[in-house]
Amino acid sequence: MLASRFRNAILTALAAVVVAASLAGCGSDKSKSARTTTLTVYAASSLTGTFTELGSKFEAAHAGVKVSFSFGGSSDLVTQIEQGAPADVFASADAGNMDKLTAEHLDGRTPKNFASNTLEIVTPPDNPAHISSFADLAKKGVDLVICAAEVPCGSAAQAVASNAGINLAPVSEEESVKDVLAKVTSGEADAGLVYVTDVKAAGATVKGITFPEASTAVNTYPITTVKGSKNLTLATEFVELVLSSTGQTVLADAGFAQP
Repeated sequence: MLASRFRNAILTALAAVVVAASLAGCGSDKSKSARTTTLTVYAASSLTGTFTELGSKFEAAHAGVKVSFSFGGSSDLVTQIEQGAPADVFASADAGNMDKLTAEHLDGRTPKNFASNTLEIVTPPDNPAHISSFADLAKKGVDLVICAAEVPCGSAAQAVASNAGINLAPVSEEESVKDVLAKVTSGEADAGLVYVTDVKAAGATVKGITFPEASTAVNTYPITTVKGSKNLTLATEFVELVLSSTGQTVLADAGFAQP
């Protein structure tokens, strides 16, 4: 009787061990399947809409991958990367800021141009300052907002003004094109200089005014992987998506032109 009870106790203990091991294995598999890889993309703020859409497409095609974006002025993003920010991909709104990255040998591959963009005047829907041309931006009493000189949209604005022989006197210079747009949509400015794509994305919340002088300073957008990326294969695949027919269609639908 004692031997039988002892044997049953041993069998019960062994069964408990097997069940515990099985549950532990299941927990391990569940943890492993839930693990994700984050691909970090630094991109010019004017790419917010298009890259967010492409990020969703990329995640759908890559199980277990999350694309995390940091949008901002290209010059700020380069500075962050130079200071060690863990970016896997960098997309600039101009060649100048990409050149800063390559000069520091921080590019992981040769940058490729993937789009271009042109400035457009933006005003509130009712256009309170009655802006109809680039020259009107220099009229007395017009509260104009542009990007700072180190930002691609700002350097383009200055180039256009210089080429046209017009002296702009903005009341504010912002660190990104999105900040300029926000000043106009909030009614803090009579007019701003943003990109064609920003005006299109803003829709009825603004009035867009094209001007011929803009053709003298068209911004070309390059993209590259970042040296030291821990997700180089995924980074390369994201760059290829942007350059692909799918990526180019998304960009064209947003108003971007070919590089």
